[in-house]
Amino acid sequence: MRTLWAASRLDGRPKTALVQRFVWGVPVYRQRFSLLASRPTTERFYRLIRLAMAYAEHLRAPFEGSLECDETTFGGARKGKRGWGAAGKVIVFGIIKRNGIVKAEPIPAHDRASIMEIIQAQSREGSLYYTDEWQAYATLRMRGDHVVIRKEKGRPLGRDHINGIEGFWSYAKNWLYPYRGVPRKFFHLYLGETCYRFNHRDKDLKPLIIKLMKTITVDLIDALQVQFR
Repeated sequence: MRTLWAASRLDGRPKTALVQRFVWGVPVYRQRFSLLASRPTTERFYRLIRLAMAYAEHLRAPFEGSLECDETTFGGARKGKRGWGAAGKVIVFGIIKRNGIVKAEPIPAHDRASIMEIIQAQSREGSLYYTDEWQAYATLRMRGDHVVIRKEKGRPLGRDHINGIEGFWSYAKNWLYPYRGVPRKFFHLYLGETCYRFNHRDKDLKPLIIKLMKTITVDLIDALQVQFR
């Protein structure tokens, strides 16, 4: 079976060098005066890296224990409607283990059905859930314990909080900002990348990424219906 590493016709040395640039967070447009390959080839190789990272995060087991849940939007400011229905925005739901790792996925709508589908798939019953006051979370009491975080002027009342997931939103948005806009059809790959980076923030990513790309085969990606171009 053809691996993601073999899916690129580049030689091993430029591939390894591109992985290092990717780890450093150097977008393709910033390499225009020192490209190791053509821009389309470099962009495609970066996409292969993100496919590997997104696939690895997809395989992560459901969470249990103390979990923080929250939603946010990604996308630049535009004229017109604001809030959850703003044009050009992608709504994302996330779960983070206290002092641990994160899962985040785009959702089709800001409603109870969308978030509960992910909570049921990505967390285990009996967990302790921390959320804001949104009524969509009310049924969490049927899955485990539920702590509602109430705020005043943007600050939590009391000692309970959801600082972990809010910190991840800040991390992800800051990381994606230099890309000057992310193609909507590939947003889930960029989100998978930020989750992988966050979850391996204390490790050297270069050998991890190379190992992933030499292990994961293209047919596994296709089976998950992840966009591969």
